[in-house]
Amino acid sequence: MSAHTSPTQGPKRVRVHHLAEAKARGEKLAMLTAYDAVTAAIFDAAGMDILLVGDSIGNVMHGHATTIPVTVGDMIPAARAVARAAKRAFVVIDLPFGSYEAGPQQALETAVRVFKETGADAVKLEGGVRSAPQIRALTDAGIPVVAHLGYTPQSENLLGGPRVQGRGDSAVESLAADAQAVEEAGAVAVVLEMVPVDVAARITEIVRIPTIGIGAGPHCDGQVLVWTDMAGMTSWSPRFARRYAELGVALQQAAEDYVSEVKDSSFPDAEHSFDK
Repeated sequence: MSAHTSPTQGPKRVRVHHLAEAKARGEKLAMLTAYDAVTAAIFDAAGMDILLVGDSIGNVMHGHATTIPVTVGDMIPAARAVARAAKRAFVVIDLPFGSYEAGPQQALETAVRVFKETGADAVKLEGGVRSAPQIRALTDAGIPVVAHLGYTPQSENLLGGPRVQGRGDSAVESLAADAQAVEEAGAVAVVLEMVPVDVAARITEIVRIPTIGIGAGPHCDGQVLVWTDMAGMTSWSPRFARRYAELGVALQQAAEDYVSEVKDSSFPDAEHSFDK
């Protein structure tokens, strides 16, 4: 059974083995971020395979300039809401900066808390070779892990901002080594962010686990976008994000219409009021 598009054709609930089956069959995995029950339910009904409760919540919902200020306490209520709303999708929660870097024990303590308090299906953490011990510790404890390579936002100060990674022979070799390290450590999938198309294609070939691209071209086993970029909720989107709607414009217009009708007393009218 595959984790393919339609909720009626795919599994009742997407599980770890469905991700592997999708790669084996050449079926693409669709993934979006979600931070609340309302949007999670909509995306789940649309046939999303994976919902990511990303630490991008810091930028998108909390107004931070980066993901670095996000805490585990910020992530848990959002992940709990998404997990409750999702009936089919595989729910992944980011471990935020500072919650796993100290080593396997810290990563395990964080992931156990997240699992117990949210109902998520997997956690995601950044880093390749350097994070392999953490991934192994979580995997050994029965906690599925999605890895994240390429541009890793939690390390943006070290990387010099949001820059394409994996350019140059040494960088390609390093990225490939990272991908193999997370696979060997037990990761069930790996996100490749802002990686050249040919490099992402090569990594997709050499690892047995699904690759999920974001700004990494069409040859990955799946794609992920921040939902507000995908839906046009902001005035600006990254180059790699296609805007499938302009919901921001529509929402602003709806708000302006509401303000206008409240100001001129045309809302509420008789239809939206109660008699004795």
